[in-house]
Amino acid sequence: MTVPDPMLAPSIRWGILGAGGIARRFAREIPLYTTSTVVAVGSRDLARAQGFVAEMYGQTSPTRAYGSYDELVAQPDLDAIYVASPHSEHHDHAILALEAGKPVLVEKAFTLNVAQAEAVFAVARRQGLFAMEAMWSRQLPHYSALRQLVVSGELGDLQSILGLHTQSLNLDPAWRMINPALGGGALLDLGVYPLSLFHFLLGVPETIAANGVLTASGVDLRETVVCGYGQRQAVAYNDMAAAGRSTAQILCSGGRIELGDSFYGPQDLVVTPLGGQPRTLPTRVDGGFQYEAAEVARCLAAGRTESDLMTWRDTIEVMAMMDEVRRQLGVRYAVD
Repeated sequence: MTVPDPMLAPSIRWGILGAGGIARRFAREIPLYTTSTVVAVGSRDLARAQGFVAEMYGQTSPTRAYGSYDELVAQPDLDAIYVASPHSEHHDHAILALEAGKPVLVEKAFTLNVAQAEAVFAVARRQGLFAMEAMWSRQLPHYSALRQLVVSGELGDLQSILGLHTQSLNLDPAWRMINPALGGGALLDLGVYPLSLFHFLLGVPETIAANGVLTASGVDLRETVVCGYGQRQAVAYNDMAAAGRSTAQILCSGGRIELGDSFYGPQDLVVTPLGGQPRTLPTRVDGGFQYEAAEVARCLAAGRTESDLMTWRDTIEVMAMMDEVRRQLGVRYAVD
């Protein structure tokens, strides 16, 4: 399956809800790599929204800034809203946009738990509107090539997957990663990537076993998660206090596929058949966020409410996996 060129997707008008770091990447890459535009940005603080627009597009940009999310979602010329607030707010902000009649692309983790995700999709269903989790990895060329390799059987049967996601992050108690009220912890920010990869290739595990270490505030500092699929296993290690690598290996009976550092982002695949020499599949692209934005545009043009590349069921099932990991670790949020 060839991944469609994002530049060939229909042009739509985006509004960005939230003015943080992840929103900056979206704001930068959509005008560069698609024909779509960002026409409005909303924040709880007008000066922050104005500063975001000036930083990304210049002082004379026609992109509008709003000092409230209600104002943003009420704008009649927006075709879709990218929800880029902290994931503790995704449920409320996605529903705010949907109730205002706007399709949504919601950053991962989609919500804090399964119940919240189901509530968002229930509103999207009632409104007849598109909604999708912004799990950008699933839209990228190297993930498409990865699945094709596995399905083809070229390397034999898939036996196991190893996913490592480690980053040495800001552990100041005041920061959101440490705060359970803001959905803190390694799992929802980092662990969602290897678990989503497991689900992408193997679906819902039959068993999940998690072991981890919690912070004084009660969120997960690090964890190992073993997902059982009959005779197959998928193992994730997530750590938000370690300056390690973030790689993945797909081990098959006839060889392996390796995804390098930041395995969830654009890169080439290294394929090594049993007893053979490694070869590189050139799947790396510039940017990355344009692929999910283009998928939204294509789905809207087709009148669809969900994407085949990241279905509502996909999101629900991965959220359920993370709910179970948190249950075993003893990490609870107020909404649980």
